[in-house]
Amino acid sequence: MQCGYFDAGLCRSCTHLLTPYVDQLAAKDARARAALDGHPGMAWLPPVASAEAGFRNKAKMVVAGTVEAPTLGILDTDGRGVDLRSCGLYSPTVHALLPALARLVTTAGLTPYDVPSRRGELKHVLVTESPGGELLVRWVLRSTEPLPRLRKHLPALLAEHPEVVVASANLQPEHKAVLEGDEEVLLTERTTLRVEVDGIGLHLGPRSFFQTNTAVAAALYRQAREWADEAAPASVLDLYCGVGGFALHLAAPGRRVHGVEVSEQAVASARTTASELGLVDVTFAAGDATGTAGPDADLVVVNPPRRGLGPELCATLEASAATTLVYSSCNATTLARDLAALPSWSPRRARLLDMFPHTDHYEVIVLLDRAGRADRADRAQTAAGSEK
Repeated sequence: MQCGYFDAGLCRSCTHLLTPYVDQLAAKDARARAALDGHPGMAWLPPVASAEAGFRNKAKMVVAGTVEAPTLGILDTDGRGVDLRSCGLYSPTVHALLPALARLVTTAGLTPYDVPSRRGELKHVLVTESPGGELLVRWVLRSTEPLPRLRKHLPALLAEHPEVVVASANLQPEHKAVLEGDEEVLLTERTTLRVEVDGIGLHLGPRSFFQTNTAVAAALYRQAREWADEAAPASVLDLYCGVGGFALHLAAPGRRVHGVEVSEQAVASARTTASELGLVDVTFAAGDATGTAGPDADLVVVNPPRRGLGPELCATLEASAATTLVYSSCNATTLARDLAALPSWSPRRARLLDMFPHTDHYEVIVLLDRAGRADRADRAQTAAGSEK
């Protein structure tokens, strides 16, 4: 992918942009295998590649500059704005919207936040795109002061860009490296963006987490479903379920599926999708996945944040009756640590999925079972019978 911002030294976020993509993918696959080399019996499937450009479904734009001349992009080392509206990671739909968002900053008098002086109101503009081209837009503000002006000028933006179907303002008053605050103010009647993945319409609210690369996320869910169908569990527990991506893809006739997620908004969205699909055996609950005691399921799916599962949840999985585990990880280091804390589980297959081309980041999905423990138990039982 050719990038003028990279060539000019204005943005180096895509650290491996000069490396041919096929070599990037091979290097990531090698690093993932090296991180998990303590499991030599694990079979690696071919890595899943991404499109090299236009693959991001989210644009997280720092707003800087002035009301008259705002920048949408990143900050340089001095905390000044670098405009990246033509970034090649975004789709034509997002590219077409960004100039209108910049004009709204001017017409609504939304003063960009100046990091060095800690003054101003508008910190970020966040755009999420569905595969069908609909958009969710969020303005991250320091306070409610600009809200009346934003409400006044929003209808003109929506008329110009009807693809914007959900809009909200997030309030983040603190001066620290935290993208969003706890309070969200909805500005449209619609409250969720419908993201269709393999025929399943996931509902994303303004604060919902979803993978950055929709096409590769679909491949991730398909891989989990393939492994689940091979195991044929009667029951599935999806921990860190978010808006239900894994849980809803693993649903099948006669199979009970239950998802647990700390975000009540995400749980509500997952329930909406399950209801729309008529999935009566798929349920969701708001709660801390780490505190889920004694998972009563044949198969467990875990998709933790970068910090991984941790000792408490690993101990719970060790004590559970589950026989199949699907672990989706965005951090091979914590994945390796957690696998070491799951001695009764045998990693069988793994696959790298490149969610983030041109960077060091990637997703790895691993299939584990307890066949090894069962085999040892059978051998011990046979030996005991022979001794008698």
